[in-house]
Amino acid sequence: QVQLQESGPGLVKPSQTLSLTCTVSGDSITTNYCYWTWIRQPPGKGLEWMGAIGYSGTTYYSPSLKSRTSISRDTSKNQFTLQLNSVTPEDTAVYYCNFLNYWGLGTQVTVSS
Repeated sequence: QVQLQESGPGLVKPSQTLSLTCTVSGDSITTNYCYWTWIRQPPGKGLEWMGAIGYSGTTYYSPSLKSRTSISRDTSKNQFTLQLNSVTPEDTAVYYCNFLNYWGLGTQVTVSS
């Protein structure tokens, strides 16, 4: 059973960098052909795919967020990390890490001064 857990600050100030970590158990993030994803849901809106990191470390980003997003990993800790730069209140959302049908519980991030 794969389990994912997001962690990070719940409040970020405008113009700062949002940084979240997903800790994975039950599978290795280096398992062949596995892709680990970040998805968010702003209040009152649908799910938005932000990006992913593959088993080899290759990254993929949403075109609309690519200029502000970076996804990395720490294979020794079986974690992958999201960084979103220059945040605005529009980045307020519940952020999820995901792998196939497995989801973290999500973490609320509010961008506010």
